[in-house]
Amino acid sequence: MHISRTLRHLFHPKRDLTPVFTQQAAYLCRCSETLVRMLSTLDKEEWKRCHREIHTLEVQGDALLTEFREMLAERLMGSLGRTELTTVAMSMDDCMDVIKDASKAVLIYNPRKIDSQLRDLAMIIQAEANALRDLLPLLWDIKHKATEISLQCDRVAEMEHAADDAYEEYIGYIFSEEEDFREMTKYKNLAELFEKATDSEKHVADCVRLMVLKFLHE
Repeated sequence: MHISRTLRHLFHPKRDLTPVFTQQAAYLCRCSETLVRMLSTLDKEEWKRCHREIHTLEVQGDALLTEFREMLAERLMGSLGRTELTTVAMSMDDCMDVIKDASKAVLIYNPRKIDSQLRDLAMIIQAEANALRDLLPLLWDIKHKATEISLQCDRVAEMEHAADDAYEEYIGYIFSEEEDFREMTKYKNLAELFEKATDSEKHVADCVRLMVLKFLHE
């Protein structure tokens, strides 16, 4: 079955799986919002509450991914469509995993301060999550929304590039300004995890973009 027919079959209203993506995006947005809230304080108890909340959302996301796989198994479609959609769903789940790891790292490292640059990176994570929330429902009408989907993917990519620049600037800042080597290592490792989260969100957009390109060229 050609990819175009596969996707038309899949995104028929009675077979629409994008509500699963929408729910994944909702979990991701809540995770990112909680991470931003976590970085707005130095209260260790609040850090623990935020991490527990993120962990709970990540577990719910895992359960949703399992449900998604079961739903896919019940539908008749070509292996290509099944593979691509599974890749998108798994990539969304990976985003939540990275955010959970980042929140856990804050607890483990117990940094002396939260630099504004780290909060800025967390806010980019949140902005990318919001963009993915807007992007994924467009898959339901992939034929007519291809241009809009592509533009939204570009938006995610632009934010990820901004995160790369912010990360590099912050690394330069802490190496020049932070005299405590242990604290410097904490900030560097946290920044790396936050930058990794922005990369993982861009990967989702890249997977969606590839799906659209195959749809249009079959």
